[in-house]
Amino acid sequence: MADANEHSSDFEDVERGFIGTIDPCVIRAEDGRVVWDGDGYSFLAGEAPDTVNSSLWRISKLVARHGLFEVAEGIYQVRGFDLSNITFIEGDTGIIVIDPLISTETAAAALKLYREHRGDREVRAVIYTHSHVDHFGGVLGVTSVDAVERGEVGVIAPAGFLDHAVSENIYAGTAMSRRSGYMYGASLPRGPRGAVGAALGATTSTGTVGIIPPTTDITATGETLVIDGVEFEFQLTPDTEAPAEMNFYLPGKRAFCVAENATHTMHNIGTPRGALVRNSQGWARYLTESIDRYADRSDVVFASHHWPTWGTERIHEYLGKQRDVYAYLHDETLRYMNLGYQGTEIAERLTLPPALEEEWSTRGYYGSVSHNVKAIYQRYMGWFDANPVNLWPHPPQALGKRYVEAIGGAQRVRELARAAAEEGDLRWAATLLGHAVFADDTDTDAKEQLADVLERLGFSMENAVWRNFYLAGALELRDGVFGTPSNSDRTALARYVTVDQILNALAIAVEAPKAWDLHLEFDLVIEDLSERQRLTLRNGVLIHRAIPADLGPADTTVTLTKARLTRLFAGDTTSPGITVDGDASVLKSLLSVLSKSDPNFAIVTP
Repeated sequence: MADANEHSSDFEDVERGFIGTIDPCVIRAEDGRVVWDGDGYSFLAGEAPDTVNSSLWRISKLVARHGLFEVAEGIYQVRGFDLSNITFIEGDTGIIVIDPLISTETAAAALKLYREHRGDREVRAVIYTHSHVDHFGGVLGVTSVDAVERGEVGVIAPAGFLDHAVSENIYAGTAMSRRSGYMYGASLPRGPRGAVGAALGATTSTGTVGIIPPTTDITATGETLVIDGVEFEFQLTPDTEAPAEMNFYLPGKRAFCVAENATHTMHNIGTPRGALVRNSQGWARYLTESIDRYADRSDVVFASHHWPTWGTERIHEYLGKQRDVYAYLHDETLRYMNLGYQGTEIAERLTLPPALEEEWSTRGYYGSVSHNVKAIYQRYMGWFDANPVNLWPHPPQALGKRYVEAIGGAQRVRELARAAAEEGDLRWAATLLGHAVFADDTDTDAKEQLADVLERLGFSMENAVWRNFYLAGALELRDGVFGTPSNSDRTALARYVTVDQILNALAIAVEAPKAWDLHLEFDLVIEDLSERQRLTLRNGVLIHRAIPADLGPADTTVTLTKARLTRLFAGDTTSPGITVDGDASVLKSLLSVLSKSDPNFAIVTP
């Protein structure tokens, strides 16, 4: 492993171009609530304690650095004000903002800091590099819907951005948000025994999330735009780190923005918070294209997380190793797969070559070899390993009861787990105790013992996400479910949800067994969009399809606006604005079989 001390190039790069920051680095909402506390990680200034992996301590110290930095002439970044970076590119008359963080409040604070040092320049455009919330959610902190609608500010994004940005938060948003509470350690106390960061950044801010739809879609690699006198050349990279993503090159500045396709960590192929499995083979191919098109023409590469890399030779090395790690994981996983190994077996066998293992920027701080290999296996093979023994396993609670009974009771399970932990086999101890807790979630001794084991596992992890998961599990075993700590209010996104997305989400919400014997059909007219949808519920399945105006109406027609439909789906069944022609009980019957998602569902207990 390379030199881990503070004189290594990463520590020099993270300080390069520093201009200033805010003191204290605390950002509040209008009501006084703290939405970002960069100073909460000041404890990282010291040496790594026994409770934190020294390599994780190193990356945590790097990402905790906050302030305004000059990347190149006319390019500035604010880092450490959120999970991601916000970048300001100076044009002829104003600035172009790249990836305005998660929250309105953090983005506004970053813009204020920039203007304090560079002047009160007007925002001329916003670029979203991809469809994850930490790259668009703070847009209302740097511009307004009115300014965009008046044509004063353009919004540029890759093709498909809006659909992916909204749908990710609609279809599985509750489950993803709950799991994100584990992944980013949002409820953990900051400190050497708790959260030290998330490796990609310190953690997620908890302010107000907004969105403004793009005014310009980038549809092809090589497409160029001149924005406020600055030439941009775009590279589309769909289905890499996000389903809609793009890099861009600035010819006049010899600078390349690699979005989130290359950072100073191995990234996730399958993120533990939950998302579609990413295409690691395609990811590697797009990085090869990046190298071929832009590396020789670049003096600096910067990204939406972490710090830049300067120098053409270093850029080649950096992007090459980033590319190699995703290609290696993909190809080796498939090689082992075709030898008959299961995903969990491959994850134990596969090791990176020394050149990648010893490279700081490809270490498993955020993604990991273990869970990325399993994700690649899942992408090709699905959940089933082909062994019929595993085709129809018992669910966790039933399995836990059977294990505990077979082993000889809860006390015996705890004895075996204690012996395993003393021998250092914490994985086996956690497995045993996990069965004990699922067999009887009132067994306080098993829960406390499991919490201790998870805590020890967390303290040893180099991967920030794994540490946060282990410590979050320990916290909930001791203190109860902490729910979804991040701000899950996506009100601003609702304005841009399509009728099709709302009805898809409505179908997901049907509690099917309650609707087995229901057979409903009615037309839904969205009057402000002049759109008619026919909804049919049968066999517990809600189907919707757009129908032409010349097709005769159903026996019942429900008429409302898109905004009222959104509120109806959110649970507002009593406000005015809904007209029913025909059998009013049809709508009531449908609403009676809709279920509500649970943002506080259990994870480490049944």
